[in-house]
Amino acid sequence: MTIDVSIIGAMNEVTADEWNALVDDDNPFARYEFLNALEQHDCVGQTYGWLPQHIIVRENGKLIGASPMYLKNNSYGEFVFDWAWADAYHRSGIEYYPKLVTSIPYTPATGPRFLIKGKERHSEISQLIIHAGLQHAKAIGVSSVHWLFTNDKDTQALETQNLMLRLGCQFHWQNKGYTDFEHYLSFFNSKNRKKIKRERKQVQQQAIEIEIKTGHEMNDSLWQIFHDFYTSTFDKKSGMATLNLNFFKTIGTSMPDNVLVLFAKHNANYVASAFCIRGENTLFGRHWGCNAEFNSLHFELCYYQGLEYCINNSLKRFEPGAQGEHKIYRGFLPTETWSAHWIAHPEFNTMIRKHVQHEQQGMQYYIQDMHSHSPFKQQ
Repeated sequence: MTIDVSIIGAMNEVTADEWNALVDDDNPFARYEFLNALEQHDCVGQTYGWLPQHIIVRENGKLIGASPMYLKNNSYGEFVFDWAWADAYHRSGIEYYPKLVTSIPYTPATGPRFLIKGKERHSEISQLIIHAGLQHAKAIGVSSVHWLFTNDKDTQALETQNLMLRLGCQFHWQNKGYTDFEHYLSFFNSKNRKKIKRERKQVQQQAIEIEIKTGHEMNDSLWQIFHDFYTSTFDKKSGMATLNLNFFKTIGTSMPDNVLVLFAKHNANYVASAFCIRGENTLFGRHWGCNAEFNSLHFELCYYQGLEYCINNSLKRFEPGAQGEHKIYRGFLPTETWSAHWIAHPEFNTMIRKHVQHEQQGMQYYIQDMHSHSPFKQQ
């Protein structure tokens, strides 16, 4: 038995079939089609500072493990914020960039970071991958390695290597076997149930029509309309729209069952859209854009339509994206997210580790406080 661990610089150095054999059906962002489309359409690479350095594990030539890893010269598109760390390095006259990041670019969604053939070998292969990432970091002289939005199993594997764990919080929804949206609202307290009904009624009164399309139903014209909305959001916030039109069109064709685009129309004209990716059991909300202001339309298109879709299609979870305390009043409850970090510099490692431990206590208090604002009836 020969095990070989290597670093590749592009997804096309492996085949889609062998990579996807490592990916479960509820994690569409880890699929070959998604990651490869990012590379093929320059959404990652030199322009945005995400240089692929994927870890590959082969046994007798057969792919048994992999991990999407990138060499970064910035912290854009990660959603686990280390700007303060980078600033501290800069003020000390030490380079923080480049660094290595194991993550799905621009995607703050918890999922597997160690893709492994066979659950029974997770511990063995994950340790090989972690070791390979650390060895590569030392060989090329980067400041740090970061594993972002790790699932429970990967977080435990990273903790066994004495890597520092960092706690975060998002707001996620769990399906408790709701039969329809009215049944879902019946579990709310009176105040929040009335608020949601009022917001949904406002959308109806403005004569808004909703269309939900899978990748199969999208065409070039609809993709252009969606992408114009997507870029408009970044234009308004002086941000950077890193996902180009060809990327969306490609995944719409290569993974059409996973792609969901929601449109809002008014007087036969499209006025807003939202983009989702769905797995076998989970809906992931992503990008929103609009060209006119309508009362409560953002809540309808980004939250209520997604919730209704999950209920109608028996999906278990809805993750509507990063941050946003306003989500809690609509049934998205605080949920722990985790990342793991290795810092090469001894003194900074000690300081950052202490900071992360102190931060974790504050985050635990925050999560507890947010639970106290749950809109659901007290049991």
